[in-house]
Order: sequence, then C-alpha cells, then structure tokens
Amino acid sequence: MSIFIIAEVGINHNGDINIAKDLIKLAKLAGCDAVKFQKRTIDKVYTKELLDSPRESPWGKTQRAQKEALEFGLEAYREIDRYCREVGIEWFASAWDVDSQKFLRQFNCRHNKVASAMIVDVPLLKEIASEKKHTFISTGMSTLEQIDRAVDIFRKAGCPFELMHTKSTYPMEDEDANLNCIKTLRDRYKCNVGYSGHETGLAVSYAAAALGITSLERHITLDRAMYGSDQSASVEPSGLNALVGAVHKIEKAMGDGNIEVHAKEVPIAKKLRGHILEA
Repeated sequence: MSIFIIAEVGINHNGDINIAKDLIKLAKLAGCDAVKFQKRTIDKVYTKELLDSPRESPWGKTQRAQKEALEFGLEAYREIDRYCREVGIEWFASAWDVDSQKFLRQFNCRHNKVASAMIVDVPLLKEIASEKKHTFISTGMSTLEQIDRAVDIFRKAGCPFELMHTKSTYPMEDEDANLNCIKTLRDRYKCNVGYSGHETGLAVSYAAAALGITSLERHITLDRAMYGSDQSASVEPSGLNALVGAVHKIEKAMGDGNIEVHAKEVPIAKKLRGHILEA
C-alpha cells in the first residue's frame, strides 16, 4: 500500500479562492493524493473576548476580522469541490466543531480528519466517528490517555481510522520530531500510523517515510513569505515536487526485508566469484 500523501492547504489560501485553486493544482501536479482544508464556526471555536481582542492583519485590527476573512463559506467550498473534481484530486477538511462537521457532510468527502487540537473534543469525535469514513487522527499535544479515549470512540463506532504522529509547533524543530513515536503508536494501538509534519525542510518527512508510515501530511504554500501563521512551516512548489518523488522512491527502496540473492545479482556474482571454489 502506497503512502497516502496529503497536501494541507489549511488556511494558507488567505481567504482567496483563486489562491486555493492554485494550491489544489500544485498538489495535483506534484502527485499528491488529496488536499485538505480546515473548517470552523468562528463564534463556537473562539471566545468573544478573543475575537474582540486586537490583531493587525490585512483585513482589520481584531482577531474576528482576521479569522472571518480566512473562513470559506458554502459557495467557496462548492467551488473547491467542483475544481477538485475537474483536476482529479480528492479533498477533505478537518472540522473544529460539530456544526462544521455537519456542514462538510453535504460534500460526501471520502475521508475525515481530526486535528490535534480537537482530539480532546468528545462530542466532535463521536460526530465524526458516526460517519464511519476513514479518519486521520493527529496526536499532537496529546497524552496517551487522550489518544486512548479517541481510539476507543472510533473503535466502538466501527469507524476506520489511522493515527498521525505530529508535534504541534510551527515550525517544528527537527530535534523535537521524536519519530520513534510512530512505532510506539503502531505497537500500542495495532493500527496504521502516519506522520503530519510542521518542520521546515524535507529530511524529517523522508525519515518518517522510511519508518513505514501509511500517510504523510505537509502544509503547502505558494510562497513561505506570504501572510499567515502556517506559511513558515509549509512546503513551497519545488519542495513539494521533491517530497512526493523522494517518498515514493523511499517506499520502493525499503523492500520486504528478505535476505536473498537478487536475480540481478546472479551474473555479477558469477563474474566476481568465478575464481572461487565454493564449499
């Protein structure tokens, strides 16, 4: 089974549907399997105090102005759905509240995603699990007990899932990756495990691919210098092309682990060992 590569658009579209479409096209041309967005009901996810607090952005001087500008509505998601079908790439989104999950349901996406921040939201987890769609569950900022509870909810609901090891820092320092958690999660929960990376560069993602992950998610951007809190932890076009190509090469190179003489080695062995009398 090939590693399922997810290009996380998130909010890197900056509220512009044309930027979103450019990112979708980038993901498709690079060979990604899917693009992912984020959906929030602003007044449910954030407190009034936070929304009223100051924040300078291209759209105003409050947190509300910034967050509302980054939130796509129905028409934008209809266009995302249409355009993804046109170019031939899957899309889905991580909902940050129950209403957002119900909103996304109308598009009948094949996958769901639980963001690390939402793995402790039991009503949301139950709502997502009730759909019984294959769900990627990120485990950043979480204790084993919190992951245990999420896994239990999905298993009781009969909903297929895989965990995604991640560290929720933006950008993540390489030394904080702790990629050996991939094996820890796989051994503890007896399930597939992916990796959601927020680092700069590609080396950590390559290492994760070599550890047998089943999915890989990276934020993508047209330009890391663009406005946005996630841009600096995102992969630009040239990096995305390199990432997808290298990950698939790593998959092929890992092999099955069986020690044997490869058919291509036989004539070489005859040539190099011809003077040796084998026992």
